[in-house]
This record gives sequence, C-alpha cells and structure tokens, in this order.
Amino acid sequence: MNEFDFIHQYLYRQQQDEQLILGIGDDAAIVRPRSGYDLHFSTDMLVGGTHFFPDVAPADLAHKVLAVNLSDMAAMGAKPRWALLSVALPELNKDWIEAFCNSLFALAARFGVTLIGGDTTKGNWVFNVNIIGETPCRQSLRRDAAEAGDDIWVSGLLGLAAAALDVHWNKVTLPAAIFAQCEERRLRPQPRVALGQELLSLAHAAQDISDGLAQDIGHILQASKVGAEINADLIPTLTTLKQQALPLAQLRQWLLAGGDDYELVFTASPVQRAAIMAAAERTGTPVTRIGVITAGAQLHLHDHAGNVIQLQQQGFDHFV
Repeated sequence: MNEFDFIHQYLYRQQQDEQLILGIGDDAAIVRPRSGYDLHFSTDMLVGGTHFFPDVAPADLAHKVLAVNLSDMAAMGAKPRWALLSVALPELNKDWIEAFCNSLFALAARFGVTLIGGDTTKGNWVFNVNIIGETPCRQSLRRDAAEAGDDIWVSGLLGLAAAALDVHWNKVTLPAAIFAQCEERRLRPQPRVALGQELLSLAHAAQDISDGLAQDIGHILQASKVGAEINADLIPTLTTLKQQALPLAQLRQWLLAGGDDYELVFTASPVQRAAIMAAAERTGTPVTRIGVITAGAQLHLHDHAGNVIQLQQQGFDHFV
C-alpha cells in the first residue's frame, strides 16, 4: 500500500453535506458557509511519546485524536462540522489503519463531522486535526466574558486521566477496577458538545479543561480581567478514587492540575442555575458548581474549612 492507496481506500468517504462543495481529492476543500453563522477554527496535535504511549490501541488513539478537537468546539458552544487530518506514520500497516479509521469515522459520524482533507507522510507518530465548527452569529462562548459574581461550573469528573497516567508511570497503584475507569477516561474522553451548545444562551465564558483546571480557568480570568474563588472539596471526581488511601495533596493535584480531562469549565450568572441544571439533564452531562468569579485578579484555591491550597504546578506545559 502506498500513500495514495491509503488516502483513497481509508480516508475518502463521501457524506451528505450541502455546504461541502469539494472534499478530499483536490488541492483544497471548498466549503460554503451558511448565512447568519460564524465559523470557528481550531487545531490540536498529538505526538507519540508526549501525548500517547507507543503501544496504544489504534481505535483508542483515533478516538482521542478527534475528541480533543471536538472538545475545543464544545468550549465555544460550536457545532463541529468539518475536519482535516494530517498524520505521520512510520509504516502503512493495513490492520492498524483499518482499526484507526473505523474508530475515527465512527466518532465523526456521531458528531456530524465530515473529513474534508489533510496530509500524510512517513514519520514518527504525529497526528494533527484542524476542526471547523459554526455558531449563530455573535453567539459563541468565549474566555473574555466572565463577570464578577458568576458561578463557576465544571462538567463531568476531573482527575481520572491524571490518575491513570501516574499508574502508568509507577507513581501510584490503584485497584484494577478503579484504574480501568480512569484509563477509559484517559483514552476516550467524551467531548461535551451538546452541553456547550445548550450553554450559548446561559453561560458567560467557557474553556475546555485540557491542561488542568487551575491553569485553564486562569485563561478565563486573564482574558476577562477577573479573579476566582474555588473550593477544591467541591470538585467532582470518582467516589472510589477519593476513597483510596492516597495523600490528599496527590488527589488535589490530579483534580486541579492533572489535565487531560476534556471537560468544560464555565461561568454563568446565579440566576441561570436552574436552567443550567435543566440543560445538563437534557444532554446527560453532570455539572457541578465549584466556586465564584470575583472582582480581583487572582485565583484562590481553598477547602471547606477555608484553608489555602498550594499546588506544585498549575497544569501541563509542553516546554517544561
């Protein structure tokens, strides 16, 4: 199999899409934007040895390659529409490629995403997705709109992926059943696309949690020129993980700075609490209030007793 066999046999799949004028097979794709909608563009790269282990199952890798990009669309409240995939593979292994592509297109179909282009080359395990989504004009969620007095919410459970990674790195041990749940979240994050779209009319600001809650909400605070108070004891996680005989500092590091969660952190006026809970129920997405936006410029972390929490690091940094 050569490069062009790979593209035409595995990546070229026609889908019904009135806005897609020309897809894979030419020098560029052509998309016709809908009147009254803004387009959103984002890209995420996954590199072997940095973002995934070399022995990862191709189906799991494909899921995550696309899911982390879908999460960016969720954070903007955007409906994901099209994606471009560029890959560097050391070889073209038919069985590996089939498993990868079947998983990738299954997730794409679930969220209504069409693969419209990209690039392929021989290299050492790099996957880059460019994703395009849309929202009604001037209705996107952004980082710069948080207001003092807003509630701070998070979706889902935090800290599971970070816990799984520490097991892989032999820093901790966990019972097999708990590790399996954490590992599932690490390998197959669930982008909160439906919740993001529901929040368009309810939330002020939003961000996906990819590098750690403390670091990612810091982007909202900086962009909005506000501060925040967060009660770490309110951050939702797996109950059985909390019940393990772990140092409290370790658990909090996972919850606040572990990263790889791909959940949403968002702010909204307290008057929206009932509407947000209703939106969470409609989309099957658990949400939890964990703090409040303040008029200051700092992030303050504390527990139920008011004790200040210090972190070893705020989150993940690719160059540290």
